[in-house]
Amino acid sequence: MTRNLLEVQMYSQNGFEVTAFLRDPTKLPPDVKPNIVIKGDVLNTDDVNKAVEGQDGVVIVLGTRNDLSPTTVMSEGTRNIVQAMKMYNVLRVTCCMSAFLFWERDKVPPRLVPLTEDHERMMNVLKESDREWVALFPPHITNEPATKNYILKKDTSVGHVISKFDLGEIMIKCLLMDDYIGHTVGMGYPQV
Repeated sequence: MTRNLLEVQMYSQNGFEVTAFLRDPTKLPPDVKPNIVIKGDVLNTDDVNKAVEGQDGVVIVLGTRNDLSPTTVMSEGTRNIVQAMKMYNVLRVTCCMSAFLFWERDKVPPRLVPLTEDHERMMNVLKESDREWVALFPPHITNEPATKNYILKKDTSVGHVISKFDLGEIMIKCLLMDDYIGHTVGMGYPQV
């Protein structure tokens, strides 16, 4: 199960009414049951508006699948989402990007620089908005089981890996808590 779909499942299991906005709803596994599924393109403002209307909060998890070439899809998509949030008076947003934003650019693996640049543009969209944003900067995301033993820190990197299951829980926490509004959040596990 991909990270995005895992978050849909976790929100649903925690009593939230979930609207999942997906490029391809057929990718939803049978055990992931959001309340509403909207097929759409994050670059199409009408599609985005339909998904954001009536929501209390938004979680942004955008990716390019395995395409590492230069892109603006994630940042333009984030801009469309933030504009729809303003239109429908949705204040709270949690956005998942990458821990590479904590790094000096010359230390980022060259093949990942184009994505990191678009993540930086996503970050700028959030900073320039008047929304209550939280920017999650996860390190390498693994398929390991949840430990619930993670550490969250404002505005600094924490660890080298995070389980996608713990990341799902972190996204829920950060959407609901006021502690991290207006901050980047690093995450990881205690060093043994």
